[in-house]
Amino acid sequence: MDGLTKDDFTQNPDPWGLFRQWFADAQATEPEDPNAMALATSGADGLPDVRIVLLKDADERGFVFYTNTLSMKGMELADNPRAALVLHWKSLRRQVRARGSVTKVEDAEADAYFATRARDSRLGAWASRQSQPLDSRETLMRAVEEVAARFPGETVARPPHWTGYRIAPVTMEFWQDGAYRLHDRVRFTRQGEGWRSNRLYP
Repeated sequence: MDGLTKDDFTQNPDPWGLFRQWFADAQATEPEDPNAMALATSGADGLPDVRIVLLKDADERGFVFYTNTLSMKGMELADNPRAALVLHWKSLRRQVRARGSVTKVEDAEADAYFATRARDSRLGAWASRQSQPLDSRETLMRAVEEVAARFPGETVARPPHWTGYRIAPVTMEFWQDGAYRLHDRVRFTRQGEGWRSNRLYP
């Protein structure tokens, strides 16, 4: 895989053009979940947590994922609305890192995405008390059955405790594997309405 060239900068004065290019490449080549990203958060105790979530939207406003607001990450984001992420595409030997502030998406945006999910996934969003102790698998499945009885048709409303979060990056870094660990790294840093880019030592 070729490294990052001058064209990557001149044709992409901000990071989003390059991200769209790389993400399209990943969707074409990555065999499993090209939108899987590691999400790092920290709460009032200052200890970091990280887990894999799915990137559901990305544009100049930021990176969007969805979750239960009462989950551990939801509670941590309530305490500290900042996060970092990384998408790693092994087939391309590339990764993208970003970090920034976090806000909830508008209700209409969350409703629209929730409606696209499989019915069983929508039922699960109601049934799961995400991150809370669970005494048995059977308890969870009974909760799913109870929710299914409440919503017998195809329509399942979005739970009030389930929504999307948007990470508005202040930095985005692109990493391309290089021979002998001489990798290519380019960081974009937000400056007002624009971006500044520079190379980094590997």
